[in-house]
Amino acid sequence: MNLLEGKTGLIFGVANDRSIAWHIAKNAVAHGARCGFSYLPGEKMEARVRRTLESAGLSDTWTFPCDVSSDEQLDALFAAAEKDLGSLDFVVHSIAFADRAYLQPGTFAATPRDVFLQALDISAYTLVAAARRAEKLMPAGGSILAMTYYGAEKAATGYNVMGVAKSALESCVRYLAAELGERGIRVNSLSAGPCRTLSAMAVGGIDRILDKVEHDAPLRRNIATDEVGKSAVYLLSDLSSGVTGETHHVDAGYHSIVT
Repeated sequence: MNLLEGKTGLIFGVANDRSIAWHIAKNAVAHGARCGFSYLPGEKMEARVRRTLESAGLSDTWTFPCDVSSDEQLDALFAAAEKDLGSLDFVVHSIAFADRAYLQPGTFAATPRDVFLQALDISAYTLVAAARRAEKLMPAGGSILAMTYYGAEKAATGYNVMGVAKSALESCVRYLAAELGERGIRVNSLSAGPCRTLSAMAVGGIDRILDKVEHDAPLRRNIATDEVGKSAVYLLSDLSSGVTGETHHVDAGYHSIVT
């Protein structure tokens, strides 16, 4: 069954073949979606993203560089998407950043103001900025999906300012869902268990977190990144037509227990 047949989406956050965004993209394409991709500007990143796309036979896929901290670049991205892709049915926001020097155990209280504000801007505000622009390209409604983590709900070793930013992101999801729902646009977040992605490896306590999940989660294992991609297809498809403002956990059940 092609759950996304005939749908067009814009995906933020593919960096390499380990990216959660990439596993979402692969599953979306497998279900019939046409996807465009935004990547961080720079020759190195462009080459990396193109290699990742080509490895799955997507060499002719639409791509566009965009630094999401720039309103001008976001405007250019969505203008190009409207011109080349037409209307959108879904947007995937898999973007987060914080200075890794402050993603180490015992450094949260020392977080400088500029590091704190940058983390909230890139990891949370950019969802609002993208949704505002995507709304205009979704005349028939659509689905917006953001990526989060359980460290938004509970303190996780070394997650620090990123946890605060993800808490803000989840709150943005709820407020956007409330405001855009009357236009038929659903907004949800997908809370993935820890995976060995580039961004996760910046967290000083990641090995401890992975070990704890494997030991304590009801399924007694960590998740595979592809499992996140499969759940994303559900949230992007019409199967979840009545779901909005939700945080859907894909973490082997870890969030459901007391540890």
